Formats: sequence, C-alpha cells, structure tokens
Amino acid sequence: MSTGAITQTIDIAQVVLYLFWAFFAALVVYLHRENQREGYPLESLDRSASGLQEGLFGRPDPKTYLLPHGKTKTVPEEWKAGPAPAVGGKPADRYPGSPLVPVGNPLLAGIGPGAWADRDDHPDMTFEGQVKIVPLRADGDYGVAEGDPDPRGKSVFGADGKAGGKVYDIWVDRSERLFRYYEIEVEGGRRVLLPSNFAKVQGNGTIKVLAILGSQFADVPATKQPEQVSLLEEDVISAYYGAGTLYATADRLGPLL
Repeated sequence: MSTGAITQTIDIAQVVLYLFWAFFAALVVYLHRENQREGYPLESLDRSASGLQEGLFGRPDPKTYLLPHGKTKTVPEEWKAGPAPAVGGKPADRYPGSPLVPVGNPLLAGIGPGAWADRDDHPDMTFEGQVKIVPLRADGDYGVAEGDPDPRGKSVFGADGKAGGKVYDIWVDRSERLFRYYEIEVEGGRRVLLPSNFAKVQGNGTIKVLAILGSQFADVPATKQPEQVSLLEEDVISAYYGAGTLYATADRLGPLL
C-alpha cells in the first residue's frame, strides 16, 4: 500500500474530502435554518396551522439575543394562530398571489413602496444610552452650519408647487452628526416629520419635496412623543413618502412609455 493509505481503496485524503463534504453540508443546513429566524413560517390566507410553510429543515429553536441597554430579543417568536393583520389593500385579481391594490388613502395603506417593517416601538439610542434623534431645540450642541441655508420658518412645497407647511425645527442624529428629519408644521398647527432624503433644500431655505403633493403633508403619520421618534414610527413615516412616489397622483401609476 502507498503512504497514507488506510486500506487498498481508502486513504487519508479521501477521508478528509468526505469530512469536508459533510461539514459543508451541515454548514449550509445551519445557515439556511438561521436565515428563518424572522419572516417564517409563511402563512396561509386563513393563518391555519395546516397551511404553514416553514421551509427546508424547519425553523431553528428560539434563541435570545442580548441587546444594548439591557434589552433582549428572542427569535423566532412563537407563532400564534388567528386572523391575519389588517392590510390596507385588496387583491387585484382572484388568483393566489395577486398584487394588492390600496384601499382608502394609498399613502397610508402600507402597500408597495409604502410598506414598512414592524420594528420595535421605541427610539433608537446612542452608545451612551441617549435618544439618538432629537430636534435641535432639545440639544443646544448642534445647529445649522454658518453659511448653509437654514430652512426653519421657511415653506415646504410639494411636487405640485403648493405649500404644505413651514419648517418648525430640524432633527439631528447625534451619533452620525447629520440632519435626519425636518419638522413641518402643517395647517391646524399639527407637526409632522419629513425625512431628509426626500427633501431638497433650496438656496433661500425653502424645501422642495417631489414624493407627495402639498395637500398630502396634512396626513403624514405623527409621532407619539413631541421630541422623539421610535424605530417603528421612522419606518411608517418614511413609507408614507415612499408610497407617494407611486400613488401621489394617478399618472404615476402608468408606464413611462
């Protein structure tokens, strides 16, 4: 027998190769199951236990993760049967998997570009345990740089060129040191947030927003706290403007050509 041979038909290199194949197969199964900690099981329309689709090899056992500031998160969460969460849309056709058509105000329906994730309903925190995103009035260490246009007190215009309100304040991300939101005071004194990535600040300080019309600022979802925005509220607010890119006007639904 040659060097390294165990028998006349098996040698060490062959055993190592088989061990590698077994390890790699186990790794693929492990990673596939770990990928199912969120978003599974897939549910039938009636959310019945018999209609669950857990995917290949099933979901992994629950695991609790330690989060910053003493919080914990256990995934996958226990699945509970019951009526499906209300969705602001209806199927466009009768076949399963048909796309959803918004019902009511399409910017609030949570459909298409207006969909959001059900994130935790608490504000994001800095490493030091402070609320991460706050208005400038709540932290005097931040302000508008000298020479930059200051939009506070200036009008905000929608895609139709009509004013939707005036900028009341600017919200800063204290970890990243940049502006995240503009706080808009709409008709009636209600205040809503405008994500900075949907805003184009003009040289004179006014803001142009192409995602929605001037009249649609009045329905932007508000925050529960006047000087805090939770992770869930951030997604819901951004989804409102995202929905406007498709549903703000009827002609946006049609093809470009």
